[in-house]
Amino acid sequence: MNDPLNPLDSHLHAARIRAKKLVDGVVSLIVDVTGLDALERRALKEDFEQSVGALPDVEGVRVGFTEEKVERRMIAIGSGKGGVGKSTMSANLAIALARLGHKVGLIDADIYGPSQPRLLDAQVKPKAEGKTLIPVDAQGVKMLSVGQLVEPGTALAWRGPMAAGAVNQLIEADWGDAELILIDLPPGTGDVQLSLIQKARPEGAVIVSTPQDLALIDATRAIDLFGKTGVPVLGLIENMAGYACPHCGEASDPFGQGGAEAEAKARDIPFLGRLPLSASLREASDAGRPPAGEEGPAQDAFEALARALLDALGSQAAG
Repeated sequence: MNDPLNPLDSHLHAARIRAKKLVDGVVSLIVDVTGLDALERRALKEDFEQSVGALPDVEGVRVGFTEEKVERRMIAIGSGKGGVGKSTMSANLAIALARLGHKVGLIDADIYGPSQPRLLDAQVKPKAEGKTLIPVDAQGVKMLSVGQLVEPGTALAWRGPMAAGAVNQLIEADWGDAELILIDLPPGTGDVQLSLIQKARPEGAVIVSTPQDLALIDATRAIDLFGKTGVPVLGLIENMAGYACPHCGEASDPFGQGGAEAEAKARDIPFLGRLPLSASLREASDAGRPPAGEEGPAQDAFEALARALLDALGSQAAG
């Protein structure tokens, strides 16, 4: 006798069916939804209800979900002060990690100066399932930003509790199969930053600094903040480290040289690498084309930083 559910073997999503049975005209399905966000799960459920409901002798369809637990790790990207290229670094690190085969999410937690929608050319408003936001796909990375929820150029006159509540929505979004989530922190070491760290409980932090002494003073404050909240610092990145004239090729160091590396050594913190000051990087970022996603020396540099970050994360977990 033929199984009336045999047609399901050729269903578009047959590979996700873990169990099926037909009792008194009602079909019960257990479907694997690992890696799907809330909107994709709803669409899958509706597809099964419609296609299975059309089978002969089927009077009702019940669809249950199962999924494998995703091991998710959050990494905070901080600087202690603005203007050091932290957001650009976060966007490019996220893309570089995705290119290395990781499933990556990016939270733009810079409430008062969100820049990731521009950097990743993803200024569309995210959808929601109930009160849960669904991250948008931005160049291979799942991303959410307050900048996607308000009109461009709108000033956010939010006090601490309101800002913290908005960031909580980003953290508690449906991140699907994202394994690594980078959090682009707002600059500084105040109440918003502290609340965010306590809520997200990142597995580690990366500090971005320029080589100059003033930036390093603020970077050390960020290191101290993470130390007080029990978040290990995975390493320091030295940004805007040197500049090569595109016309004559002469190298100069407008922000000094080696300061972040020296500070990392003094504090026994991994030094993840450095990036030079680059007009092409600035132009690509303004155009929403992070160079980590395009062939060239910049892509190689960000990939090296991403590998160093993964090594530091592995060492921290092993230790």
